[in-house]
Amino acid sequence: MPRFVLARLLIVGLGALALSSSLLAQATERVLYVSALDSKTRAPVETLTPGDLRVTEDGVVREVLRVTPATTPMPVAIIVDNQAATQPAIADVRAALTTFLAGIDGLGPVALITAADRPTILQDYTTDAARLKEAANRIFAMPDSGATMLDAIVEVSRGLGKRESDRAALVLVTPELTEFSTLHFSQVLDGLKASGAMMSAVVLLNMRGSIQDDAGRNRAVVLDRGVKETGGWREDVLTSMSYKQALESIAAALRRQYRVVYARPQTLIPPERVSISAARDGLVVSGAPARGQKER
Repeated sequence: MPRFVLARLLIVGLGALALSSSLLAQATERVLYVSALDSKTRAPVETLTPGDLRVTEDGVVREVLRVTPATTPMPVAIIVDNQAATQPAIADVRAALTTFLAGIDGLGPVALITAADRPTILQDYTTDAARLKEAANRIFAMPDSGATMLDAIVEVSRGLGKRESDRAALVLVTPELTEFSTLHFSQVLDGLKASGAMMSAVVLLNMRGSIQDDAGRNRAVVLDRGVKETGGWREDVLTSMSYKQALESIAAALRRQYRVVYARPQTLIPPERVSISAARDGLVVSGAPARGQKER
């Protein structure tokens, strides 16, 4: 091979190496909000270190730089399915919500919405614990109604997306019963993603099986993928008396969140998927990117 060709190849190779090194040197810091639970007790872990976590972007491992307790306010929207068939469980729902509200008191403004017949705001966002408790005690099963849970998720997601905070949560309390919404699950998931909120759900399983129509299937997909894809938690219960314990678990996970900072090399195309998992045994983690971060 001629000597000048080798020289040109060497120059090109050195240029590519220099560009790669430059991109690495200009790595930007990205933020995730994460909850970590003991895999056996389901209790939040007291301490979390960078070595406990594994962050990937489109399957590529990123370096975790810092882990600190989350301190920024977190607005929380609670949606309750109160369709007619929930009447036997309403007393348990009220008691569980009272405990949950006490568990997240001080975390940020909270709103309470019901989903029977149509989405209805019982209490708009407030930090007033007394007003929230009073609203929870006003929940009742609406006669001759079915749920519009998917409509409620979309509307609440839209509202959460307008709130100025770098983290937010959406919590559902629902049985596997009739769904009257006509929305496709993709519309609901798109709305959730746009809001940046982490969706958690307490689901009372229907031992006779879920409704197997299109609306029921769309609801089932949202309850499954919505939690997984937004970094929340799902708690399945067999009786409404277990609502209280399940909501206590979610309240503890929300209250004990961590702010995780990791490094991303400069890139022209942002990743499609950011994932976080435990890097040590005995730990279960879930989380999502901070809201409002500009992609670069």
